[in-house]
Amino acid sequence: MPLVQMQPRPTTADPVPRTAADATDMTGPQVWHDMTVEVALSVTAAAGAGHLVLRDEDGQYVGLVTQARLAAVRDGFGYTDRIRLSDITDSSGPAEHGGAPGVLGLAG
Repeated sequence: MPLVQMQPRPTTADPVPRTAADATDMTGPQVWHDMTVEVALSVTAAAGAGHLVLRDEDGQYVGLVTQARLAAVRDGFGYTDRIRLSDITDSSGPAEHGGAPGVLGLAG
């Protein structure tokens, strides 16, 4: 089962985006939300992408996270190499939406 898909998925397979920014953010590398922050940073660097689209186990859109957010988490106090993307997302919504910087704490 590949964890990264380098081609955008058709938008018809996803819930209807709420804004125009949401629709454009659905393109780019798509990864499983349980990937570690360290691996996600490697994927963004290798793909030359500014963000990753997060998907759950069912392939449903969960949100997106930027390379800047990943770097901030990695450089933050208390970072370990076991922190996963699902740990840095707000349980009520996606990691980041529509290009907002999204300062979210680590899930406890």
